[in-house]
Amino acid sequence: MIIRRYQESDRELLYAITAVCFEGVSIDYNIEARYGLIAEKDWQWCKLRHIEADIAANPTGIFVAEEANTVIGYITTRVDADSKIGWIPNLGVLPAHRQQGVGRQLMDTALAYFVTEGMLYARIETLAHNVIGQHFYPGAGFEEVAQQIHYIMPLEMKDEGATK
Repeated sequence: MIIRRYQESDRELLYAITAVCFEGVSIDYNIEARYGLIAEKDWQWCKLRHIEADIAANPTGIFVAEEANTVIGYITTRVDADSKIGWIPNLGVLPAHRQQGVGRQLMDTALAYFVTEGMLYARIETLAHNVIGQHFYPGAGFEEVAQQIHYIMPLEMKDEGATK
């Protein structure tokens, strides 16, 4: 296995890995599970837009794991030169390749990248029901500093309440 920088030809592979890896552990998945499709867009469509934003924001800070010429995982990063905090928005490893050190090698690559970019801290976040993330991130050296709760509300309920 090798870790290399993202190439534009990897884009569709990152989308496919994202669709597999974030099922059940993304905010978009939870919204769809509760309310169904919104604007005829499924959770994968919504989540893939996050990957598109990562690519647009920092393509040189995206790394892929490749085995036998097949991309099996990836990690995306963002750097903030002012705050000196690097952020890892997305990390995905195909299920058949988990528990083999792929995620750890991707993480180590991202952390080394942050150091070369002058970052002083690295940040990552996960949902409470992402058991893999809650185990993996502390094991990689991250410490919990806060918890966040995500809410959603259909706006037609708000409109009805305002007119009564």
